Formats: sequence, structure tokens, C-alpha cells
Amino acid sequence: MTEKPVGEMTFEEAMRALEEAVAALERGDVPLEDSIALSEQAMKLRKHCETKLRDAEAKIEAMTLDASGNPTGTKPAEGL
Repeated sequence: MTEKPVGEMTFEEAMRALEEAVAALERGDVPLEDSIALSEQAMKLRKHCETKLRDAEAKIEAMTLDASGNPTGTKPAEGL
């Protein structure tokens, strides 16, 4: 797993790290203390991914289209 702070990860990096953490936990070959730390890391990664997805959804919802259906830009979404 990468040493990059979760908050600095892209969605793809965080998702990859989350998948790796889950796979390690599912294998069951991680010592108990490491499993606890890995579970905590996985929860942070999950939350980060959810936040990134919510942000992307808000940006998509805020896009405006012209009469031809072409994007003209974005408008601020509530809460951003």
C-alpha cells in the first residue's frame, strides 16, 4: 500500500489502496494488530472515495447545457 496521505490521493489511487486493504483482510494472513490498523485505513479510504464521488456528482449535476445540448459550463452546486 502507498505511503501517500489519504487526503492527497486521487479517487483511483484511494480505490486501488482500498481494494488492496480489503484483499489482505479477506486473506486473513495479517496479524491482529496490523488487521486493526488496516481496517482503520480502509475506513479512511472508503470515506475519501465517497467524498470524491459526491463532489464529482455535484459537479455533473451543476453542468448547464445550451439549446443544442452542449455544455456551457457549470453553475455552483449547493454546499460546494
